[in-house]
Amino acid sequence: MRVLGIETSCDETGVAVYQGGRGMLAHAVYSQIEIHARYGGVVPELASRDHVRKTLPMIRQVLDEAGLAKPDIDGVAFTAGPGLIGALMVGAALGRSLAWAWGVPAIGVHHMEGHLLAPLLEEPAPEFPFVALLVSGGHTQLVAVAGIGRYQLLGESLDDAAGEAFDKTAKLLGLPYPGGPALAALAEQGDPGRYRFPRPMTDRPGLDFSFSGLKTFALNTWREEEAARSDREQTRADIARAFEEAVVDTLAIKCRRAVRQTGFPRLVLAGGVSANRRLRATMDGALAKEGARAFYPRPAFCTDNGAMIAFAGWHRLQAGQTEPLSFAPRARWDMAGLAPP
Repeated sequence: MRVLGIETSCDETGVAVYQGGRGMLAHAVYSQIEIHARYGGVVPELASRDHVRKTLPMIRQVLDEAGLAKPDIDGVAFTAGPGLIGALMVGAALGRSLAWAWGVPAIGVHHMEGHLLAPLLEEPAPEFPFVALLVSGGHTQLVAVAGIGRYQLLGESLDDAAGEAFDKTAKLLGLPYPGGPALAALAEQGDPGRYRFPRPMTDRPGLDFSFSGLKTFALNTWREEEAARSDREQTRADIARAFEEAVVDTLAIKCRRAVRQTGFPRLVLAGGVSANRRLRATMDGALAKEGARAFYPRPAFCTDNGAMIAFAGWHRLQAGQTEPLSFAPRARWDMAGLAPP
C-alpha cells in the first residue's frame, strides 16, 4: 500500500510517499522561516496562505521523485490536528479532496502520533513497549507506549514546552528567529562553569515539567550583568549554555525516572528539540545508567514533515481506518483519546 502524507500543522509544508515493505519512496519539506522571521514568530494567516501556495506543487514534486502517478497512490494521510486551525484546514481539505477524486481512502493523523512513530522509520527501529519523550515548541510530554494507539500520559509541561522556552529565552537574549537552534549554537561557545541554573521540579517526585521559570531566571541573570557588558557576547553565550544544560538535565532526569517507573528498556525521543546534540549525548549517558537505550529520528524527521504523517497514516489505513467526507480538523486534540488501529 502506497500512502501520500501531507503535513501543514504550522509553518512547514511536508509531503511524502510511504510504501509498506519498501519504506519512504520520496519526501520533501518546505520551511516558512523567511516569511515569519521579520515578525519574530509564526503569523497564522501567513502560514495558511503559504501552505495554499506550496502544498499542491510539492505533491507533484514528490510523486515525480518517486516515479509515481495518481493511480499508484492507495491512500492519503493528512495532519488533522493539533496545530494552527487555518493551516490544518489547508492540508486536510486538499488531502481529503484528492482521496475522493482518486477513489482511495483517507485518514486524519494526529500530529504528535506522527512524531512519536517517526523513530520507527530508522534502523534499528525500537520495539514496543517504550517510553516516548515528545519534545517540541508546542509539547513536552512523557508517554508510555504499549503499541500504536495504546498511549498513557506519564507527565507533561505545566507551562511552557521545552522548545517554547528555548525560543522565548533566545528572543530575550536578542537572538534571531528561529530562536531555539540559534540558542543551541550560541551555547556551544559558552563557559559551562560560569552559571548554574536550577533544574525545575527535579527535587520532587513525579514526571511533570515546568520551564517558564528558567526563562525568567535567564532574563534576570542577563539583567544583573547589565553593568558589566565589556564581555557582553561571552556573557550571552554563557547564559545560553547554562539555560540549555538546565533544560537538557531536567529532561534526562525525568526520562530516567520514567524508564524506572515503567520498566521499559527503550526510550524514543521525537519532536524538534530531539535534534539537539547536547540532549542526545546527555540522554544516551543517562539511560545507559538504567540499562536502557535511546532511539531518535534522523534530523530531517525531527521537525514537522510529511514522512511521519505518511507512515502513521499507513498503519491506520492498513488496519481499515478511514476519514469520512465530513471531517473537522482540531486545533487541540488529546492523543490519549486515540484508539489502536
